[in-house]
Amino acid sequence: MGRLSGRTVLVTGGAQGIGAAVATALARDGAYVAIADLRVPERTVAAIREAGGAVFGGVCDVADPESVSRLVGEVLDRRDGIHGLVTNAALFTGLQPRPFETIPSEEFERVLTVNVRGTFEVIRAVAPVMRRQRDGSIVTVSSGTVFKGIPMWAHYVSSKGAVIAMTRALARELGPDGVRVNCVAPGFTLSEGVLDHSESFPRGLMDANVASRCLPREQTPDDLTGVMSFLLSGDSGFVTGQTVVVDGGSVLR
Repeated sequence: MGRLSGRTVLVTGGAQGIGAAVATALARDGAYVAIADLRVPERTVAAIREAGGAVFGGVCDVADPESVSRLVGEVLDRRDGIHGLVTNAALFTGLQPRPFETIPSEEFERVLTVNVRGTFEVIRAVAPVMRRQRDGSIVTVSSGTVFKGIPMWAHYVSSKGAVIAMTRALARELGPDGVRVNCVAPGFTLSEGVLDHSESFPRGLMDANVASRCLPREQTPDDLTGVMSFLLSGDSGFVTGQTVVVDGGSVLR
């Protein structure tokens, strides 16, 4: 019996990387995990089932309200409720670092659409379920770059700053209904997406990031699973509106 036994948790962006690691860990902690991504997260679903976990995988574009509503309906067809949500889906690794003046307006808008409004759309779809239950924990995903003001990524950093602001506002709105909203801000993580787009992340940049940490090593997706499980469980039952930076101590706040 894990600390999430009997609870259903929806994880967006769970096909690979951080989302896949989080979904796998939550299933190991006893949760029924619903995984959503732009494509069917077959590999993550298969790995969880092979380990004896309970899981459902669905297709969802978080920026499309109809797609989000359909996905939530599919989860509720299988489960009596949704107790946890991790809004991990975002645009990052496919972006090219560049001076802010050269970022195309369409690209800036797309990043905000997926990273900010996508987070909003999923929370808006799940919140009524949690309100009826008077029970729920939402974990949004920001980035340590918000606290550093990293250059060359103005659209991404802006979007992740907005996620923190949204987390605080929604914690106030949903708190009276017994729903908690917290945020996790990872440091630079060696996810599959990062490794697949190494041209955007020079070795020198990664080495400098490691050197800035109190714990000077590279960060992996598994470094985020413990805090996610904690925030989704009753162990954090009186914690809401908070942002937890998980980056080995690069950001100290």
